[in-house]
This record gives sequence, structure tokens and C-alpha cells, in this order.
Amino acid sequence: MSIIYILIPIAIILTALGIYLFFWAVKTEQFDDLEKQGMSILFDDNKNKSAERSTETNSIEKKDNDTGIK
Repeated sequence: MSIIYILIPIAIILTALGIYLFFWAVKTEQFDDLEKQGMSILFDDNKNKSAERSTETNSIEKKDNDTGIK
């Protein structure tokens, strides 16, 4: 019977912690867009890849211009 005096406060603390973490997650917008990450794998990012390539090309050309090589 004395174990109840230990288990009830532990249960109350864990419940309060769970409620606090839930409200924290809602406040920090953890649940806003749950579908975006799952759907992003289905679409091509051609714009991002071409932007990365042009950035790489520009940085290579800049290095070559600094050394005087064309």
C-alpha cells in the first residue's frame, strides 16, 4: 500500500511534463507543416541544382581570374 504514495506523485509529475512538452511543441510550431517533408522527396529540385552549379562555376572563374588564367 505504501507504493501508492510513490507512484501517484510520479504519475502526476510525468503527466505534467507531458502536457508541458505538448504545449511547448505547439508554441514552437513543431506541428505546422507535417506533409511538406514527406512530399518534398517526390519533386525534383532542378532550380536548386542549377543555382548550385552556377555558383560553383562563378567561384571557379573568380579563382582563375585572380591568378590571371583564362
